[in-house]
Amino acid sequence: MKICVIGIGLIGGSIALTLKKKGLVSYVKGVEANQQHAERALALGLADEILPLEDAIHETDIIILSVPVSAAENMLPKILDHITTQVVMDVGSTKYGLVKTVKDHPNRKRFVATHPMWGTEYSGPDAATLNSFSGKAVVVTDREDSDAEALLKIENLYKTLGMHIVYMNSEAHDLHAAYVSHISHITSFALANTVLEKEREEDTIFQLASAGFESTVRLAKSNPDMWVPIFMQNRENVLDVLNEHITQLRKFKSCLEKENYEYLRELIEKANKIGKVLIEKQNTGLKNKV
Repeated sequence: MKICVIGIGLIGGSIALTLKKKGLVSYVKGVEANQQHAERALALGLADEILPLEDAIHETDIIILSVPVSAAENMLPKILDHITTQVVMDVGSTKYGLVKTVKDHPNRKRFVATHPMWGTEYSGPDAATLNSFSGKAVVVTDREDSDAEALLKIENLYKTLGMHIVYMNSEAHDLHAAYVSHISHITSFALANTVLEKEREEDTIFQLASAGFESTVRLAKSNPDMWVPIFMQNRENVLDVLNEHITQLRKFKSCLEKENYEYLRELIEKANKIGKVLIEKQNTGLKNKV
């Protein structure tokens, strides 16, 4: 099978690398606007050739759109304009705005909206890794709007990557993503800025940084070119979650101001329950693995 990957960075590159290794894909056509990234993608074997968009689309089976969500909204209608039998999928972190842009497109049924729930704080072709998706979830949204044959191809692709599939509509996806992903990044960005603002001597930060601090601010290294469009696209949901997060922070602040350490303990004990919830959900997900 031949695929076209538009945007050969962390996600697109990792998908191409893993599918080639597993033998599902024999040839990868790449589309990459960044010349340095294009050269690295070829050098790393993530793509067999880099072509202009219209040339790369032809004579492929699946087209993977792996660019920032704002760019995806502009590119997807144009891609659908030029396909015949190909299947198009995206890997964006927001879904509602994207599916809305092609709602009435004559080739809408050849598009499958997806969001693989994996990523790191790194970006670009050098961030691509092998078998990183195994055991993770992928969300497929609005599957009723895609051809059964197109949907099956994408489901098989993700199963080859070792992922289990979760189905939901695009609006529900964006709300849930705001809770489990987007707020985590905002929190990490804010904490990093707090520390940098208060701690002027950077050497002290690095000397005292513990594993806990490093893991909490890990996401603060994420690329703004990716995350600003995500926050823009999912603004209302992110604001809703952010307001709740601020409320929770105020509770901790109030406990310390009023020296109410009993309530502080209650807040921490309540937070501890998230571990049990995550384990239960993980076990349920494995039992229901598609």
